Amino acid sequence: MKELFRVTEEKMQKTVQGLMNEYAAIRAGRANPAVLDKVRVDYYGVETPVNQMAAVSVPDARTLAIQPWDKTTLKAIEKAIQVSDIGINPQNDGTIIRLVFPPLTEERRRELGKSVLKMGEEFKVSVRGIRRDGLEKLKAMKKNNEITEDDQANGEKKMQTLTDKYCKEIDDLAAAKEKEIMEL
Repeated sequence: MKELFRVTEEKMQKTVQGLMNEYAAIRAGRANPAVLDKVRVDYYGVETPVNQMAAVSVPDARTLAIQPWDKTTLKAIEKAIQVSDIGINPQNDGTIIRLVFPPLTEERRRELGKSVLKMGEEFKVSVRGIRRDGLEKLKAMKKNNEITEDDQANGEKKMQTLTDKYCKEIDDLAAAKEKEIMEL
């Protein structure tokens, strides 16, 4: 039974980590190197992340500077950013690519805030699904006489406690990201 809870909690932690990764990629009007995490560059036939090909820095709050280690990859990186869905046009000066993040409009902030909350809800559904799987395993263990009825009842309470803990963590993350987006 301990193994069941360890695996269940591990899955819930991975779900929360997945949400954190998704939120990191959402730009809130500030320069954040995480927006480049999903951008892949065709580098000699291999899809390579930008951060493995260049130094990515944040010279000021609204600018990302990308300095490739191999100058010949400058055009390929620029092209990959243009075709990605980050919505920022790269500025290439021959040695560095700059991404200037425009300030978000009030309407765009509201849209992002709604999508952040919706994403949080989707991840909470995932956590509840993990709980459901755990409860089914508890029932199966009871049916096979591996645990007693009391063990099952205690296990269900513990499963609910885990679920509540991770759902609250998701709510906190969503609220913090929404607040970050709404700040000017």
